[in-house]
Amino acid sequence: MADASVGPAGSSTELRRAVGPWGSYTWGYADVGADIYVALGLVIATAAGSANIAFLFAGMIYATIGLAYTELAAMYPLAGGGQFWVMRGLGDVFGFTAGWSVLLAFTVDIALFAYISVSYLDRFFPQWNHAPYIIYQGIAMVILLLILNTVGVRESSRLNEMVGAIDIAAESILIFIGFFFAFMPDFYWHQVTFFWGHFDGTKLMFGTSLAIISFVGLESISQAAQETERPTTIIPRTSLALILTILAYAIGLSNLALGVVPWESYDPSTTNVACQGLGPSACSALHLQHENAPMLWLAQHLPVIGAYMVPIIAVLGTILLMISSNSGVYGSSRIVYSMAHNDLMPKIFTYVHPKFKTPIVALFVFAGIAVLEFIAAGLTSNALETLAQMYAFSAAVNYLLVFIALLRLRFTDTDTPRTFRMPWNVAIRRPQRTYDVPISGVIGVLFLLAVLVMVVITNAIGRVAGPLWVVAGFVVYYTYRRYRHLPVLQSLPRDWSRMQIEVYEESGETGLADEYRDALRRAERKQKGPRPPGSAPPPRS
Repeated sequence: MADASVGPAGSSTELRRAVGPWGSYTWGYADVGADIYVALGLVIATAAGSANIAFLFAGMIYATIGLAYTELAAMYPLAGGGQFWVMRGLGDVFGFTAGWSVLLAFTVDIALFAYISVSYLDRFFPQWNHAPYIIYQGIAMVILLLILNTVGVRESSRLNEMVGAIDIAAESILIFIGFFFAFMPDFYWHQVTFFWGHFDGTKLMFGTSLAIISFVGLESISQAAQETERPTTIIPRTSLALILTILAYAIGLSNLALGVVPWESYDPSTTNVACQGLGPSACSALHLQHENAPMLWLAQHLPVIGAYMVPIIAVLGTILLMISSNSGVYGSSRIVYSMAHNDLMPKIFTYVHPKFKTPIVALFVFAGIAVLEFIAAGLTSNALETLAQMYAFSAAVNYLLVFIALLRLRFTDTDTPRTFRMPWNVAIRRPQRTYDVPISGVIGVLFLLAVLVMVVITNAIGRVAGPLWVVAGFVVYYTYRRYRHLPVLQSLPRDWSRMQIEVYEESGETGLADEYRDALRRAERKQKGPRPPGSAPPPRS
């Protein structure tokens, strides 16, 4: 069987390195900064006074996920992210499962954030914030992002960098002014204690599963690894900075909201009651403020500057959510590109545009799937919640497999240089060598198992649509492998070492390439055992 190794594959399939440190950070922040614009209302409406606990628990989970992604992205700076790492650690079948699951997450990401981006935009045009106009606007936005990504990642990254800087300032000002001039401690305490006095574990679990939406972004950084300059140096720094950003904004804004506005005002059923007696335009505007644009509802309650902050938040929400949708377009195409390189998907997805050096076929196919998801969700009673539940399932499956792969790679790939390691390691000694097992990684596995159980118990749509997507993926995988006469359940042989060295050298990490070669030589000598007395040393390569 032909060797199925992957790596820089020549001018017809090679991606362009155009993302620097700030661009790498803002690829992730485009998701992080936007997610709270969506999840804040969903989680408060679901978890009520325990919304801050739901965000805190989700934040703890994502801190462990972030550390795992940081270690693996620095080890394997290739397009594919979690999918590639799972394939590297657990084999082709699990690699495909992880990739196919995160493809659902990214395509839903495209539809979800395009939908909410339009909702913030329609703050200025409330008469358009209903079907079918919101569907038309969302589809137009997806097409625009498809064109942008076809032109190239450099142009796409510049958009992220510009708006990311503006939004960091705006959200920081919102939190500062909110806590100092609008936060009511007695009201906050009332909302929190009322929920715990009427505790509902199902609501807390549901809210926690939806809060996972607020903690994405590192997957976007890892997807851009093969187009990032000096990735083993840049990615750990930007990933750790992003983890801190995630925790600060999600926890800060959720606590601020509980101390400023009644949690009931984020509940769609409350909105429907409030609409009684209002005309269609007024009801549509109220629906927009409460459910689809929760940050507008929060900004509106700020004293003195609230009236001025609302249009600013509306503009920033529109642009930042569009960027997050853009990250989905970008990320899905890079996952498919990686999977096709590794014979998990048809080779047509490796085709790169000769001028723009972007995976044009992957971009068009999976942006098209996102449009179909967008339309299907728009036909349900609550498109926002439908898309959120689908995202929660796919993210939980992918993250769980990434953790398991990381733990296994600590035993099976000890030669690859690790410029960053998950903390709190415990040494496990074996006759041949000692292995480090990260306690934080084990905790991450337990956390993700808990989230997956929450999703299955509480997410009626996610527990049906998610498994159906996985089953459909296995049909694609089985059909393709049989067509190519490749093993379905077994992994293809790959020259991981050659691929690793090529990536280091191509990205300018020549020192790591030399370190890796030395580690391979030591491992080879150790495997062969000591030389017989009087024998000549092996030649240097």
